[in-house]
Amino acid sequence: MTTHLSGPDGQQRTIDRPEPEALTSITLALEGMSCASCARRIERGLQRLPGIKEANVNFATEQATVVYDPALVNPTLMVEKVEQLGYEALPLLTQAAGGAEAAEWLDARPGTASSLVQGEGDQELPAVSGLAEAQRRAARRRLWLLLMAIALSLPVVVLSMFFMDRFPGENYLLLLLTTPIWAVVGWEFHRNALKNLRHGVATMDTLISAGSTAAYLLSLLATILPQLADEPTFYDTAALIITLIYLGRYLEARAKGEAGQAIRRLVGLQPRSAHVLREGQERELPIAEVKPGDLLIVRPGEQIPVDGLVVAGHSTVDESMVTGESLPVEKGEGEPLIGATMNQDGLLTMRATRVGADTLLANIIRLVEQAQGSKAPVQRLADQVAGVFVPAVLVMALLTFLGWGLVGAMSGMGAAGWIRALIAAVAVLVVACPCALGLATPTAIIVGTGMGAEQGILIKGGESLERIQAVQAVLFDKTGTLTRGRPQLTGLMALAPWDETGLLRLAAEVEQGSEHPLARAVVEAARQRGLSLERRPERLTALPGRGLEAVLAGQEILIGGPRLLEERGLGLEEVHVELERLEQQGNTVMLVAVAGRLAGLLALADTLKPGSAEAVRQLQAQGLQLWLVSGDHPRTAQAIAAQVGIPSEHVLAGLLPAEKAEQVRRLQQQGLTVAFAGDGINDAPALAQADVGIAMGNGSDIALETADIVLVKGNLRSLATALALSRATLRTIKQNLFWAFAYNVVLIPTAILSPMIPFLKEQAPIFAAAAMALSSVSVVGNALRLRRFGQRVLR
Repeated sequence: MTTHLSGPDGQQRTIDRPEPEALTSITLALEGMSCASCARRIERGLQRLPGIKEANVNFATEQATVVYDPALVNPTLMVEKVEQLGYEALPLLTQAAGGAEAAEWLDARPGTASSLVQGEGDQELPAVSGLAEAQRRAARRRLWLLLMAIALSLPVVVLSMFFMDRFPGENYLLLLLTTPIWAVVGWEFHRNALKNLRHGVATMDTLISAGSTAAYLLSLLATILPQLADEPTFYDTAALIITLIYLGRYLEARAKGEAGQAIRRLVGLQPRSAHVLREGQERELPIAEVKPGDLLIVRPGEQIPVDGLVVAGHSTVDESMVTGESLPVEKGEGEPLIGATMNQDGLLTMRATRVGADTLLANIIRLVEQAQGSKAPVQRLADQVAGVFVPAVLVMALLTFLGWGLVGAMSGMGAAGWIRALIAAVAVLVVACPCALGLATPTAIIVGTGMGAEQGILIKGGESLERIQAVQAVLFDKTGTLTRGRPQLTGLMALAPWDETGLLRLAAEVEQGSEHPLARAVVEAARQRGLSLERRPERLTALPGRGLEAVLAGQEILIGGPRLLEERGLGLEEVHVELERLEQQGNTVMLVAVAGRLAGLLALADTLKPGSAEAVRQLQAQGLQLWLVSGDHPRTAQAIAAQVGIPSEHVLAGLLPAEKAEQVRRLQQQGLTVAFAGDGINDAPALAQADVGIAMGNGSDIALETADIVLVKGNLRSLATALALSRATLRTIKQNLFWAFAYNVVLIPTAILSPMIPFLKEQAPIFAAAAMALSSVSVVGNALRLRRFGQRVLR
C-alpha cells in the first residue's frame, strides 16, 4: 500500500505503507517559545502533518508530546515542521511501536544521541543529563545578563529622574548605558521577533522588541539630531522594559524549575551500578548491563539496583523514596524488591525480573512526565485566546497610536501629541501577557502531579485531574484492593490431647509439600511463630477442591473442609459452633484429623490491608457513595464490607468482570461520576468504564495502564489524599486562569487610556513592563503555593 504525501518543505514524498500499525508516541524538547501563542502555533503546525493523531505542546515544560502513525510520518518530518515555524526541536522519548525507527533517526542526527538515556527494548528512559546541563548553562548566562542589565539600568533611571538636563552630554551617557541593555540583553527578544517575522507571525517577543525598540530609536533620534527632534528621551523606558521583563523571565524560569523538582528527584533515584553474579563471580556492572534473570548481591546500605525477587537473605528495605511509605518493609525469600529503594540491615541475594525502562521507577517517571505534559480540558479556552492574542494586541497598539496621535493633532499638540501616542502604544505592546495564560494550567499540573508522585500517588494528567475532583461514587474490588490479596491464619482451635502449637506444627509439616495458597499461609504462620518444620510427609495425596491426606511419622493425617471429614465418617459436633462462627465471618476453615480422630481446626482469610477501614471512613466523610463489588462468595464479601463500614445493601458479590463494568455503567446512568478501584486483570473492564480508574500499585500491568490514578503503595489511605490533592490542583488552575484573564482585561485598557491618567502619561511603558513581568511570576508562584498545601495534606 503506497501513500503520497507532502512534507513541510512542500516536496512530494512516497511511503510504502504496510497494513495499519500500532501508534507511536514521541516527546520533543522545544526551544524558542516565548509565550502561549508560540505553543499554540507549534501544536497546530504538528497537527497538520499527515499521520499525527494527537499533538500537545506544553509551554511550561517546553515539550511536545506527539502520537503518530509511523507509517505516515516520522521524527524527521516533525522536526522539519517545527524548524519551519521558527523553533527548534529535539526528540527525547519514544514509546510503543516505532521506537527503533526513532532511535535510528536520532543516531543519524549529529549531536542528539548524547542527550538520551537508553532503556531496554524499544523504549527509552527520560533524557535528562544532557538537557539538564544545557539548562544549567543557559541559567548561568541568563543570571549574568540580568545582573548586567540591572547594573546599567540603575544609573539610567537615576540620571533620567533626577539629573535631566543638569550637565552637557547627559543623553550621550544615557545612550552609552542603554545600548548594551537594548542590544545585548534584549537580543533574545529581538532575535525571536525577527525569526518569527520571517515566518509572518508575531509572538510575545514581538511585542517586547517592538516596544523597547520604539522607545530606544526615538531617544536615539532625539540625541543625535536634537535640532530635528527637540523632545525628551525615553532611555529609562527602553532600559526598564527589557530589564524588568528579563527579570520576570528569569524568575519565571526559576519557578518553573522548582515546579519540576519532583521529576528530577525521581530520575536522581536511579542506581548507577549493580553487583552481578556471572559465572560464579561477583562483578560490579553498569545498571544498563543487568539483564532479567541475573542474580545480584545487595549489601546493607546499598540501593536495590532493579526490580526483582529475594532469592536468599533477610533484611528491611526503605521503600519511601518510591512509594512514600515511611516504615521499612520486611523482606525475605520470595518477597518482591523495588529498584532504587534502600536495603537497610541485611545481605540480600536477588533475581532481577524487570530492568531498564520496565522497572517500577522508570514507569513512574514515564507516567509523571506524561501527566505533566498533558492538558486539562479547562485550558482549552486559554489556548483559543492565546492563538489570536498577539495579533489582536498589535492591532490594538496600532489603533492606540493612531487614535491618540489624531487626538493630539486635533488639539494642536504637534509632534508632542504623536510622542504621547507612541508612549501609549508602547505601553499596550508591553503590558499584554499571553504567558500567564499559557502557564496557568501546566504549572499547576506539574506541581500537583509532582507532589503526588513523591508520595506514591500517580495522577495521569490534566484530564484525570478534572474528573477526579468530581467523583461522587467509588466502587471497590475486594481482593488486593481492600484486602491483602493472600490468605493468612486468623484462627486456631485444638482438641485434646493436642495444643495449638502442636496442631499448627503438624499441619504446616504436612502442608509444606503443597503449593496451594492456603497451604503456604499455614506454613508462613508456623514460621512466623518460630516453629521448626523438620519432618516431611512419607506420602502426600492432594484431593482437588477438597483437601489432602498424608502419612507423617507413621500417622494418617487428613486436612480439608467439613464435607471431606464428614465423608470419612468423622463427627464435627465438638467444633460445630466455632466452625459456624468462623465461616459467618468469611473465613475458610481447614479441619485436621489424626489417625481417624478430629484434632482441631485452622481458620484462614484474606485479611484487610492496613488503612482500608480508615480510608473508607475518610471517603464517607467527604460524602461519597461507596460500593464493594467482588467475584468472591457473598458471605466473604459481606464480612469484609462489615469490617470496613460499607453498608450491606451496597455489596455485590459473585460478579464476573463484565458485571463489575455493568454496575459502574448503571451508576453512571443515574448521573453519578464514578470511580473504580481495583488491582487485577479482571478489573480492567470496570477501570476502563469508570470515569476515574484507580489501580493499586501492586496490581497487574493491565490495571496500571488502564487506570487514571495509580496508588503505588497499594494502600487505599492514599485515595482520600489523591482526591484532596486533585481538588486543590484544579482550584489553583482556576485561580491562575482567572488572574491571567483579569490581568489582561484590566491592564490592556488601562494602557490604552494611559495618556488620560496623570501618573502614567510618560511612565506608562515602565509600569507596563513591571506589571507584565509580575503577571507570569505571580501565576507560577500561585502554582508553587500548591506545594505547601500538598505537604500539609500528605503528612
